Amino acid sequence: MRIVVTGGAGFLGSHLCDAFVERGDEVVAVDNLSTGRLENLSRLEGNDRFLFVHADVTSEIPVEGRVDGVLHFASAASPPEYLQMPLETLDVSSVGTRRALDLAHAHDARMLFASTSEVYGEPEEHPQSETYHGNVDPVAARSVYDEAKRFGETLTMTYQRVYGTRVAIVRIFNTYGPRLQPADGRVVSNLLSQAIAGAPLTVYGDGLQTRSFCYVDDEIRGLLALVDSELSGPINLGNPFEFTMLELAELVLEVTGSQSEVVFEPGRPNDPSRRCPDISRARELLSWEPIVALRDGLVYTRDWYLEERAHGRT
Repeated sequence: MRIVVTGGAGFLGSHLCDAFVERGDEVVAVDNLSTGRLENLSRLEGNDRFLFVHADVTSEIPVEGRVDGVLHFASAASPPEYLQMPLETLDVSSVGTRRALDLAHAHDARMLFASTSEVYGEPEEHPQSETYHGNVDPVAARSVYDEAKRFGETLTMTYQRVYGTRVAIVRIFNTYGPRLQPADGRVVSNLLSQAIAGAPLTVYGDGLQTRSFCYVDDEIRGLLALVDSELSGPINLGNPFEFTMLELAELVLEVTGSQSEVVFEPGRPNDPSRRCPDISRARELLSWEPIVALRDGLVYTRDWYLEERAHGRT
């Protein structure tokens, strides 16, 4: 197949590019590099099955030739990034999603929209299943991401109903691993970076809020399975085991051997108190579930961060 990946230089997007090329597909990565890095695509440099296009998908997706699939992963994903770019974040999941859908529809290609567990907001259902409609505050600051993704889902399903476009929606829960930018505002990257540097580990609130953490290799397996299926979704992809922030901090200290202390800061506004996916549909319909334990994944990510530091890429 010939696959277009928007946000292809980002964390998940670059891993997807690697996976498609490795299995024999052609890939066109489209990215404006506002949060992505060309270094993430270094393994594909010179590969004749890979092409990078520097473009902003809210303006155009300048891809010529055959297109068999479009994966729309362009968006800031960490709170500091999308809060610094609120209008751009709204645009990429509205205008950008429409352009991705138009490209897919014009080529009769399958389009996968990368949504997020944040569409569930502060959940009143636990764990969260795909039938839960969420509890999001549409006027809160972080709604520029939450509501943008909700609107992107609406656009995606509207194209299916109106035009018969072949679409799928994935709701991605916390994912971590190599290429997750150090200290980018997401909790795994923040804590690992602090521990490696010997700095205090910052925990917000009382540290009892929970998240589920899926290692990137597991997430990519699930995404490929969804692309190759005929499912529309939405489909949750994440790890069904939840950890408190304090438990995560303890694991980070263990795998890094750091003697850093844990310090508490005031909780972040509208930060959900619990987050954990019900992956029954993914298990049943995609035969998928994560297999990498959190401790092992943290070790792999630690090793990558140390390698980045050794090469001066901090």
